[in-house]
Amino acid sequence: MTTTSPDRVLPDHADVLIVGAGISGIGMAHHLTQQPGRTFAMVDARDSIGGTWDFFKYPGLRSDSDLHTFMFSFKPWTSKNAIADAPEIMMYLNETVDELGLRKHLYLGQRVNSADFNSDEGRWHVELEHNGTTRTVTCQIFFSAAGYYSYDGGYTPEFPGIESFAGQVVHPQGWPEDLDYVGKRVVVIGSGATAVTIVPAMAENAGHVTMLQRSPSYVLSLPRQDPIANGLRAVLPERLAYRLTRRFNTFKGQAIYYSAQRWPNAVRKLIRKLTANALPEGYPVDTHFNPTYNPWDERLCLIPDGDFFGAISSGRASIVTDRIASFDETGILLESGDHLDADIVVTATGLNTQAFGGIEYSIDGEPIDISQTVAYKSMMLSGVPNFAFTIGYTNLTWTLKVDPVGEHLCRLLDHMDRTGNTVMTPMIDPEAEVESLFDMQSGYLQRAAATFPRRGREGSWTMDQDFSVDKARLSDGPIEDPDLHFSAPAPTAAQTRQKQSAKPQKAVNLTVAIEEDVVSA
Repeated sequence: MTTTSPDRVLPDHADVLIVGAGISGIGMAHHLTQQPGRTFAMVDARDSIGGTWDFFKYPGLRSDSDLHTFMFSFKPWTSKNAIADAPEIMMYLNETVDELGLRKHLYLGQRVNSADFNSDEGRWHVELEHNGTTRTVTCQIFFSAAGYYSYDGGYTPEFPGIESFAGQVVHPQGWPEDLDYVGKRVVVIGSGATAVTIVPAMAENAGHVTMLQRSPSYVLSLPRQDPIANGLRAVLPERLAYRLTRRFNTFKGQAIYYSAQRWPNAVRKLIRKLTANALPEGYPVDTHFNPTYNPWDERLCLIPDGDFFGAISSGRASIVTDRIASFDETGILLESGDHLDADIVVTATGLNTQAFGGIEYSIDGEPIDISQTVAYKSMMLSGVPNFAFTIGYTNLTWTLKVDPVGEHLCRLLDHMDRTGNTVMTPMIDPEAEVESLFDMQSGYLQRAAATFPRRGREGSWTMDQDFSVDKARLSDGPIEDPDLHFSAPAPTAAQTRQKQSAKPQKAVNLTVAIEEDVVSA
């Protein structure tokens, strides 16, 4: 793996500026490498790639979906583990960046403060901050791969008396790498994916780990190693085996989701039966694993090889379903009157979400109210020119969304090249019916729903949680659409000079590329 020099200077202009160097940003960059002559740059506020997988440091950090669908379609996931820990995922991402030659397009430690679209120029003016110095660059297309949660801090509710607790309180988003929990009494507050990941990981060395939940979640075990994927890879070419596995697992994921939507009671009973079989006989399953909502009204918590159930069965971990009355010096007093003694409390209580990196967006100096926009084809915003984004699926693997979005954006760019247009703007009928962008009840989504774009109920304005719909609409569907307006502002003198000065550089790069090919041959 090569490194990225912090001294490299971001170009003054790029055709596409990708904000975010996580999985979504890298996936979008791959599609742009298939566009000869298209310039792009990828920036990230952090000093490393990987987003979530490099940022979080809590014990047991791993994928909560299979990596044959979570990773890129163009680079097979070849590990035997279908569910892998963060270091294995980061190795894959760094390999991808190097194989695609993306480091020359990568600029780290660049925080985007604001982005203003200039209608006369048909360009975004983007202010970035690097090492305390601000600078403005321009781009034709602004692509947000920033996800939907804030890196500045996690969500912690107000707990009465928490200031009196003599132990240590830790949020997974700010995990101290030197936290010593060996032999300690640990209480993990929460019942979501993060909590069920942390509990078995800490239970290996802690004195005891208690998961304190206000209400239960659905927890479903799946094998860490996918026997179908590993079996196919043993008898078929690597890429073919990967493609078949990816297609099968996508279909399986959608089938589970739609089954839960259509037959919620049957799916609830099945999950309960599987849970009861994984726990000791007589365990109070209906107390600790009986959510009030239907399966997939919130995300299922997926655990590899039943590790969470194993920690409970061994006695190293336990679950308490109750509400917090208050903290005191030695732990947590519950509304039931019980008391949980604790040396360390982990508040796995969720994330703070924000739309498109929390950046200040404007058009000709007028601020854009993101909450008043509507998502177009689940990848652009009504009334916002030359802006695209990716927000993954809530009911499937997040990154399945990256490919169709990347393909459609590249098709749009090619269309503008052919027609001589440089600006594209989705426009919605002001009378169109709209609703919340998110259709799940998860607290972290609902807390910030009012700050996100909305979605329409028909046509190009729906945001379906269905890969097959997006594949048909974005990868294969038509480009021209009555709701998408194209235009071509007259180029400024500076743009003309910039375009002319870029031509010799392209020729030099081509010559260098030919020389490199000859040498490598």
